[in-house]
Amino acid sequence: MKIKATFTLSLLTSTLFAEIKTTTEQQVFGSGFAFENIPAPATNDFGTKAKWQIISGKTDQNGGGIAALHDGKVPSGDDEPRKNFFFTAGSDGGLVHVDLKKAVDLKRITTYSRHFQNRGPQVYDLYASRSAKPPRNAADLKTKDWIKLASIDTRNANRSMGGRHAACLTGKIGRFHQLVFNLKPTEKKTPFGLTFFSEIDIVEVNGPALNYLPVGNPPKIIRFATKDKKYSFIVDTTEAPQYEKWIKDDLSPVVLEWYPKIVDLLPSKGYEAPTKVTLQFKNNVPDGIPAYATGSFVTMNAPWFKNELKKEAKGCVVHELVHVVQNYWLAPRLNPNPRQTPSWVTEGLADYIRWFLYEPESKGAHYSPAQIRQMKHDASYRISANFIDWVSRNHQKEIATLINNDARHGRYEENLWEKHTGSSIDELARAWKAQQ
Repeated sequence: MKIKATFTLSLLTSTLFAEIKTTTEQQVFGSGFAFENIPAPATNDFGTKAKWQIISGKTDQNGGGIAALHDGKVPSGDDEPRKNFFFTAGSDGGLVHVDLKKAVDLKRITTYSRHFQNRGPQVYDLYASRSAKPPRNAADLKTKDWIKLASIDTRNANRSMGGRHAACLTGKIGRFHQLVFNLKPTEKKTPFGLTFFSEIDIVEVNGPALNYLPVGNPPKIIRFATKDKKYSFIVDTTEAPQYEKWIKDDLSPVVLEWYPKIVDLLPSKGYEAPTKVTLQFKNNVPDGIPAYATGSFVTMNAPWFKNELKKEAKGCVVHELVHVVQNYWLAPRLNPNPRQTPSWVTEGLADYIRWFLYEPESKGAHYSPAQIRQMKHDASYRISANFIDWVSRNHQKEIATLINNDARHGRYEENLWEKHTGSSIDELARAWKAQQ
């Protein structure tokens, strides 16, 4: 059975260029820049001979510079800034100018990007000119010498932004001397919406045979769902096939049992938790990060799991599933002026469910009174989980549900603890530390 591992959208540009076809794809599973309808990046496209420069915007110093757009190389991981080009954080993007040095009949223009989060999608306008006169700024692009070939946007509100993205123009593009890519942020709620562009291919009509980069490994996927089919899960093991048996025998029963439980533990009026969750093993997650969640997507550090399959591995996944259900990314949509939830609350709630509800027998977040007297309630993770458990047992059984509901709606503030328990957060913290 063929596994559909990409998302493809084809559309036509304006009637003036109705013979230009624009195809976009997002590859989440598998590895490398392997797409169904878009070629892999080439190492000898015409763009390697062109002159590239920035005419507006500031290049981020953490990136690989403009050379990363045409060096015939692509990153092997989802967070490799030095192998990508991107504009500086918090900016509005900028203009990348490509001087082809002569008029060229263009056959294909393809842009590639890669990131695990908001820097993955591509949002840009593409302009072309037959003139040899370079533009000075964005205003020049509105003159008669310049034509907008396409407006690209690979974002999709129904799926995670992360992965490998590609946008491809084909058909009768035309004969041009210059191109300008007006690169825009994918989002402005954070400073980190500037796309990690990995490569741009510019292919001429009747040009030499292209040499393509390896496309990567085909996806290996395990699928399972709850009996009522309400919740379904995909685990991508392309980079860690050695865990397939563990997933089927050990992890999937835990996910099937505990994801619905977590949903029931953390409700909000009118809120529906993600019904489709993707878990993916990656070999290049930064050291010290066992796993992380973005939206309905959980990324797991494959090397870390090697020695944890019979220890903390399943609990780690439960912790990340809590983040999926918490869905605090939703706050800006539910509240025009959302307050940011402190990380100790976010992580403390996730560890509370993990250590005190899922695996209380492990006592992984249990401390002696003497140890607690030396701790701070907002130290996050296990310590904050211990504090939340103490509050739930001594003051308000539903404290996790209540605090989560406010956090999800961007309404978190410290006086909520007093509202729900009758005692301020400072009073609760002192009583927690003073327990015998």
